[in-house]
Amino acid sequence: MTGKSPSMIVTAALMHGLGMHTGAWMARDGAADDHLSAAMYKDIARTAEAGKLHALFLAEQMTNQEVGTERPCGALDTATVLAVMAAVTDRIGLVGTASTTYNEPYDLARRFATLDHLSGGRVGWNSIATQNPTVVEQFGGGVSLDHEQRYARADEFIDVVLRLWESWEEGALVGDKAAGVFASEDLVHEIDHKGEYFSVRGPLPFPRTPQGRPVIFQAGSSPRGRDQAAKYADVVFTAQHVLQDAIDFRNDMRDRAAAYGRDPDSIKILPGISLVLGSTETEARERKEHLDEVFGTGPNLRKLAKRVGLPVDVLELDEKFPAHLLGPDEEFKGSIGFRRSIVNLAVTEGLTVRELIAQYGGGHHQVVGTPEQVADDMKERMEAGAADGFTLMIDMLPSGIHDVVDMLVPELRQRGLFHDDYEHDTLRGTLGIGPASAVPATAANAA
Repeated sequence: MTGKSPSMIVTAALMHGLGMHTGAWMARDGAADDHLSAAMYKDIARTAEAGKLHALFLAEQMTNQEVGTERPCGALDTATVLAVMAAVTDRIGLVGTASTTYNEPYDLARRFATLDHLSGGRVGWNSIATQNPTVVEQFGGGVSLDHEQRYARADEFIDVVLRLWESWEEGALVGDKAAGVFASEDLVHEIDHKGEYFSVRGPLPFPRTPQGRPVIFQAGSSPRGRDQAAKYADVVFTAQHVLQDAIDFRNDMRDRAAAYGRDPDSIKILPGISLVLGSTETEARERKEHLDEVFGTGPNLRKLAKRVGLPVDVLELDEKFPAHLLGPDEEFKGSIGFRRSIVNLAVTEGLTVRELIAQYGGGHHQVVGTPEQVADDMKERMEAGAADGFTLMIDMLPSGIHDVVDMLVPELRQRGLFHDDYEHDTLRGTLGIGPASAVPATAANAA
């Protein structure tokens, strides 16, 4: 496929410290604190770049209050870890989560623009309006923002960050030593923002980045979250178990983007897939069974209960999932997108609670099998219009990344579904989303 745009975007998500699966830290070889080692992140970055993955996606959990001491979580500072990975790579994209609820726009804009400069234009910011109420206890306490307040703050936050990233126009850096002109004052602008949540003068203290601005990822799946993504996001990371739900989600996002005057092709939808790979189906299933067994049913049951908003004691393992007991989404304090996807999977397939625990992949569509079986699934979803590519939820680190590169990537290439090499220097170019452009303030028909 050299010389052509890749038909499938593939990124890999690094979640929960040592892998997406809750039992990863016990099932894997290696020390329980490997997620605190720079060596692991360097190995992952080099391996993923050797496989020509489009990007690595690093989640960030700002506190361990939700998981306690039960397992490691991805609580290291995102920007620092991305910098470590940037230093040992040249082409792969590096995307990190940072909250709009517990950061300030100026600091975040400066931090991610710094990374984008130092990496040569390979950085993305995954914007998240943090819903976990325990995080507020680490930031002075008080009352957590409700759903609408979180998204109102996030809208203003993203708008300020974009304006800061654009506060130096193209060509502002002159660098004329003879004339003693470093930068053109006329092309550097204060933003003088005064809003409901923030007051920011600007500008940033350095020129815009090699790709114009970092790529914006976003993962909100509620109606409010979708509208924000349609307005601002370049890439949408989503959880969709059921194929028709995934098709409907992508169509809805493209329609919403068009309502904001955007080219629908400028927004890429990359649903998560939880992978457990093996050279044979038996090998893959044995790996999955080992991961499930070491962690145990109890913790997995508690995790499912939290994902859907039900008490643990109403979840009978060998009874049908009790969807009729669920309260309305409007009263749910967790991720509405995860909840809807999991519940739709349970209802559509008539699963028992035990079956749902085994199949819901921690929140994402799960595939357990050979590279051929995984490629079949990915191809089906691509051809159905359910995705522009995928975010691979790696079960166990670092072995899961090595399996993707050694087994899945060759299979995708053999089918003509994946590129042979990087064709662009920046993440924006690699993802095929075009140059950065201003986002309209209002939508014509956004819902």
